[in-house]
Amino acid sequence: MKHREAILDLRHYLASQIHGQEHLLDRLLIALLADGHLLVEGAPGLAKTKAIKDLALGVDASFKRIQFTPDLMPADITGADIYRPEQARFEFMAGPVFHNLLLADEINRAPAKVQSALLEAMAERQVSVGQHTYALPELFLVMATQNPIEQEGTYPLPEAQLDRFLMQVNVHFPEAAVERKIIQQAREQALHGQAVPQQKLSIDDIFQARKEILSLYMAENVEAYLVQLVMATRYPAKYDSELASWLHMGCSPRGSIALDRCARAHAWLAGHDFVSPDDIQAVLADTFRHRLSLSFTALAAGIDTRQVMQRILDSVPVA
Repeated sequence: MKHREAILDLRHYLASQIHGQEHLLDRLLIALLADGHLLVEGAPGLAKTKAIKDLALGVDASFKRIQFTPDLMPADITGADIYRPEQARFEFMAGPVFHNLLLADEINRAPAKVQSALLEAMAERQVSVGQHTYALPELFLVMATQNPIEQEGTYPLPEAQLDRFLMQVNVHFPEAAVERKIIQQAREQALHGQAVPQQKLSIDDIFQARKEILSLYMAENVEAYLVQLVMATRYPAKYDSELASWLHMGCSPRGSIALDRCARAHAWLAGHDFVSPDDIQAVLADTFRHRLSLSFTALAAGIDTRQVMQRILDSVPVA
């Protein structure tokens, strides 16, 4: 229980520093606990970067930020072999990817070669340079951001890389009351500096929490319900004829694993000792959003992934 208390203390700290983005903060913690990566999409200035920077302040782990640009090179992320003339040999200089928490800011501004270098790190937890392969830290989380309103000079992420993200979260503008809190806090921090957490979350706390989450009880009928939700994306005609006309391709087994882990983390954070269908439904949208490929029929009719996922929930009976 002490591990949950430490995680909840971290969530309380994050909520005190970032207003109006509770959904993003919860998903960031779920990604940390489910051992996955997070893709965050939203307009500039919505605390995407601040969220993971504040997370790094609350965790006893290393953090690095990479600003993705069109002229970025793979070695700028992974590192490279540097020749040492005084020793007449090459020495590997590790890049920023060799940190526990990595912010890939505006990831869609980098070309395919750079994205593929990050893909290996995300999928395999390792980096290959020359003839050598280097393991990344055991705790490794990538939070990538992308701006959906700018298309010039950007490189859309390929489906294979999107599937490596545990979740995709869309963030939106805050309401007026929250906006006032943001202004007041920004003024307060400019005068007195940002508050820091009294105690940092240890890496061991995270690993122990992950074990508790994976051991959480899930009934067979609930697990069957989870699988049926995935099957509805692959064989939609069996569930709903209109849904079948909307979907071009469904989720891979990686999506099933992601939904299972995210639902478990959601239940654990809520203090439950078992996983319910409500936990699965709560994380379904963020887990499936980037994995579903919509048909031309759906796009032409203005159907988006939110509507498709709601139809999936309506079509699959709760166990």
